[in-house]
Amino acid sequence: MYKQLQDDINGIESLFGKVKQQGIRFLQDIQHRPTTVKYTTGPSSKISEEGIGALGALARFNEQFEQAIVGSTGPRYWGFVTGGSTPAAIMGDWLAAVYDQNTQTIKGQGDISAVIEKDAIALLLELFDLPADFTGGFVTGATMSNFTCLGVARQWLGKKYGKDIAREGVSGRLPVLTTTPHSSSLKSLSMLGMGSSNFITVKTMEGNREAMDMTDLEVKINELQGQPFILISSAATVNTADFDDFKTISKLKEKYDCWWHIDAAFGGFAALSKEHKHLLDGWAGADSITVDSHKWLNVPYENAVFFVKEKHSHLQIETFQNSNAPYLGNPLENFNYLNFLPENSRRLKALPVWFTLMAYGREGYRTIVENSIAMARQFGKYMENNERFELLAPVRLNTVCFTLKGKEDLAGLFLSRLNDTQKVFMTPTIYKGRKGIRAAFVNWRTTESDIKIAIDEMEKIYRSF
Repeated sequence: MYKQLQDDINGIESLFGKVKQQGIRFLQDIQHRPTTVKYTTGPSSKISEEGIGALGALARFNEQFEQAIVGSTGPRYWGFVTGGSTPAAIMGDWLAAVYDQNTQTIKGQGDISAVIEKDAIALLLELFDLPADFTGGFVTGATMSNFTCLGVARQWLGKKYGKDIAREGVSGRLPVLTTTPHSSSLKSLSMLGMGSSNFITVKTMEGNREAMDMTDLEVKINELQGQPFILISSAATVNTADFDDFKTISKLKEKYDCWWHIDAAFGGFAALSKEHKHLLDGWAGADSITVDSHKWLNVPYENAVFFVKEKHSHLQIETFQNSNAPYLGNPLENFNYLNFLPENSRRLKALPVWFTLMAYGREGYRTIVENSIAMARQFGKYMENNERFELLAPVRLNTVCFTLKGKEDLAGLFLSRLNDTQKVFMTPTIYKGRKGIRAAFVNWRTTESDIKIAIDEMEKIYRSF
C-alpha cells in the first residue's frame, strides 16, 4: 500500500477526530459566520509528486479556503430558499459518506441502500399525507426532480401520439401549459428537447397573484381541441409563495387527458401547517410531484425527491432504463434504481432524510415549518409598518418580497450593501416589472433575534443613503 495511504489508515481515528472537532466548531459558531465574503483567488494549488497526506491536506485547506466558507446553513441566510442541516441529518450524511453505497438492487442482491431509500420515501409520503400509490426516488435537487418527472411525462405524452420518445427522440411540438414556472422546470424542458420557451402561457389571476387563472386554463385547454398535454403547476411560486388551485385542477383532470405535474420544491411542506395545509387540497391527484429536501426538510445539499404515480412506473423505466447493459439485469423484470432515475451513480441521499425524519418526526417538522412562517410574517409586518419599505406582495407563506418605498431604483444598491455587512443574505428579484428584494425563511435555526439583527442593519444602511 502507498505510504501516505498506509499512514492515514493507521491514524484514521486521530484524523477523523480533528475533522469532527472542526465541524463542531463551525456548527456551534454558525450564527457568527459571515453570510457572504469577498474572496478572489487564482488556481494556486499544485499537485505534489508524493502527496502531503490527509493532515497536510486539512492544514492546506484551512489556510487557503476555510475562512471563506460562508454560513449558508445559518439562521440569517435568506437567499435561494436554502435550508440548514439538522444534527440528525448531518449524522446520516456523514454515515452515507462512510458507507459509500451505490443505491441499486438487482434481484434482491447487492447492498440494502435501495431498501433504505424505499423506507425514506414511505416516511415522506406519510409526512405529506400523500397516498401510497406514489413511488419515488432521490436526486440532487429540484432541477433533477423536475427533469425526472417531466421526462416520464414526455414519455406519456409521446405514447398518446404513438411515439416512444425515449427511443425515437423528440419531433414536433408537445403541448405544455404553465403559468409561473420555476426556472428549473424550463431548464428541464430544454434538457428534454421540448424547448424552454416552447410552452403555452396561462394567465395569472387578477390582483397581486402569481397563481394560474382557472378560467383561462380551461380556455387554453379547449384551444388544443382534445390533444393530450402536460400541465406544470406550482405549490409556492418563488417570489410570493403563491399556490395554484389544485382542487379545481383535479376536477379538470377528470375531464381532460393530461399529465399533471406539481413543482412543490418547498411549498409541499405547507402540508404540515394547520393554517396552510388547505392550499394543497387536491394535490394527491397529480401524476408527479417535485419536493426539495435541502430546503425546508433541512438536510445537507444536494438532496431532493420526486414522486410519480406507481401506475406510470413502466413509462419511467422506458425513459431511464439502461437498455444495453445485460450485467444490470432485465429492466422490465427486476426493479433497479439504475433504470428508474437519470443517474446511474449516486450516493445514499436517503440516509440523512431517514435520520432526520426518525429523529424529529411529524411534530418536529411542523414546528420548523410554522416557525419559518411566523418569522416571515414578523419580517413582513416590519415592512408594512415602516415608511422606508414596501411589500410587493402579501406574505402568503415563508417568503417576503419587498422594495424601497419611493426609491425602487436603489433596491439593487441597498441589497449589495446589506449583503456586504455579512450579517444577513437576501437575493434580488423582479416582481411584476418592479425591482425588489426577496427573503426566504426555511432554516430551523432562525429566531426573532435574527430578524432584529437584519432590521438593525437595514435601518443603518437606509440612513446612509
